[in-house]
Amino acid sequence: MIYIFLLAVFTLTVFMYIEAHRNSVSLDTINIDKLPGSFKNFKIFFISDIHRRTISKKLIEIAGKADIVIIGGDLVEKGVTMDRVEDNIKMLSKIGPVHFVWGNNDYDVDITLLKNTILNNGAIILDNTNISLKRNNEVLDIAGINDLSFGRDRLEDAVRNCSSSCRILISHNPDISRKIREEYQVRLVLSGHTHGGQIRLGPLGIAKRGGWYDEGYYKLLVSNGFGATHMPLRLGAPCEAHLITLG
Repeated sequence: MIYIFLLAVFTLTVFMYIEAHRNSVSLDTINIDKLPGSFKNFKIFFISDIHRRTISKKLIEIAGKADIVIIGGDLVEKGVTMDRVEDNIKMLSKIGPVHFVWGNNDYDVDITLLKNTILNNGAIILDNTNISLKRNNEVLDIAGINDLSFGRDRLEDAVRNCSSSCRILISHNPDISRKIREEYQVRLVLSGHTHGGQIRLGPLGIAKRGGWYDEGYYKLLVSNGFGATHMPLRLGAPCEAHLITLG
């Protein structure tokens, strides 16, 4: 009986390890309000919570090309080298231009060194700021905020200079939902942080389940994330990145 139990534990552990190391890309087409016609079929590659993982050629091949790449925080954690950060950004840049927002674990390392590594490899940091993308005299705003965990988020600053009525907000932590007001004209929020609970037993998990949520005047994505922290294991919340097509 003990051997059967040990075999079951071993098999489950192997399965959980595989679930935490997949190169899975979720393909989503999302209809959002006020989207300018010129941005129909605009593609966003969103990846959060990379932590210790290495971006592989296989992931790049699966993702293909996108109009923009967004790293939704936790690019690193304690112990991750800047060489790995550099390699990961270079790989992601093969998909499209890379943008980054801060997550809580990004503060585990030398922030100045991490910031310089990101910028020196051609990525843009959205730190309570936004960018305005233009097509055929139409505008789509993408705003990014710093992480909520340390009180560094400034949502009003992030959307202050937006010029369109269609704004996409990037926040590592989905709890930003508590601070979004309708007048901010946010139509889509992309977040991670929770890992979908990382290890779930059916409906039970230690954090918010990954998936899409309809928040009324905007849609919210809570990604399971690409990596894992503490333990490189997952159950009921497999790792994922996202290729999102706007409609």
